[in-house]
Amino acid sequence: TGGGGRSRVLMEGNVFEKAGINLSVLKGALPYEFVSKRGECKGFEPGEKIPYIGMGLSSVIHPRNPFAPTMHFNYRLFQTECGVWWFGG
Repeated sequence: TGGGGRSRVLMEGNVFEKAGINLSVLKGALPYEFVSKRGECKGFEPGEKIPYIGMGLSSVIHPRNPFAPTMHFNYRLFQTECGVWWFGG
């Protein structure tokens, strides 16, 4: 198991006063019994570990224009090698 991430920040730009983005990626393995509760686990048997990858993307943007809205979002994806996945924001 392991992973990492990246962060970037823009400050004092012409259009954006401040903007930031973060990306995280994690990899590992989970027990079949845990993953199979979320759906059918194809190609794996009970007792086996199921490899997975998890990703998250987050951003906050503050425009210079006081009439433009500030924006914030989060996206998350979790996917296993047996076909079980879920997504959220």
